[in-house]
Amino acid sequence: MSNPRFDFPAAGGAHYGATVGTRNRVLRNTYLLLAISMVPTVLGAWVGLKTGISASLSGWMGLVVFFAGAFGFMYAIERTKHSSAGVAVLLAFTFFMGVMLSRMLGWVLGMGNGTQLVMIAFAGTAGVLAVMSSLATVIKRDLSGAGKWLFVGALVLIVASLINAFLIESTALMAALSTAVIALFSFWLLYDLKRIIDGGETNYISATLGVYLSLYNIFSNLLALLGIFGGDD
Repeated sequence: MSNPRFDFPAAGGAHYGATVGTRNRVLRNTYLLLAISMVPTVLGAWVGLKTGISASLSGWMGLVVFFAGAFGFMYAIERTKHSSAGVAVLLAFTFFMGVMLSRMLGWVLGMGNGTQLVMIAFAGTAGVLAVMSSLATVIKRDLSGAGKWLFVGALVLIVASLINAFLIESTALMAALSTAVIALFSFWLLYDLKRIIDGGETNYISATLGVYLSLYNIFSNLLALLGIFGGDD
C-alpha cells in the first residue's frame, strides 16, 4: 500500500436532516472541487518528477515526511473547512500528495510502456468512481455503520504494509496488499458518496477530502499492480 488514507469515521453515523437541495449542492460542489483538485495533484507530480524531491526521500525519512505532511494538512483542512481558506488548504494538500506520488510515477514511467500504464491506472480509477457513484444513488441501505470497520481495515493494511516494506520485502505480498487496498477504498468511496447523498456529510470540503483520499489510494495501488505485472521491464 503506497499511501494510506487517514480520515476518521464520523461518530454517530449519518443523519438525514439535510434537505434535498442541500444534499444536491454538497454533491455538486464536491465533484467540482474534486475536479479542480486534480490540477495541483498533477502539478505536484510534475514538480516531484522534475526535482526528484520525492525520490530523495526514502525509508523512514520518506515515511516521516509523508505522515507529518498528510496529518498536518488534514488537521488544517478540518480547522478551516467552514471558510474559503479551507479550499486553499485542500488544494495545497493535493499538491503535496502529487509530489509524494511522483516517486511511484517515476518508477512506472521509467518502463518501456510506462505512459500506457499510467493512463490505464487513471482510466481504471475513473471507472471505479463512475461505478461507485452510480451505486451510491441506487443503494437504499444505510451504510453509516461501516465507517468503523473501514477504519479498522485501513489500520490493518497500514501495519501490514509497513511490515512488508521494512522487514519482509515481498513483491507478492505487496501485490496482495495493493489489491486489498483497492477493494477497501472502493467501498470507502461508496461509503463517502452515500453519506453525502443521504445528508450525513454537509460540508463539501470534508466530502471532497474523503473522496480524494479514496481515489488517490485506488490510483496509486492500481498503478503499483500494473507496474509489477504489466511493465515491459
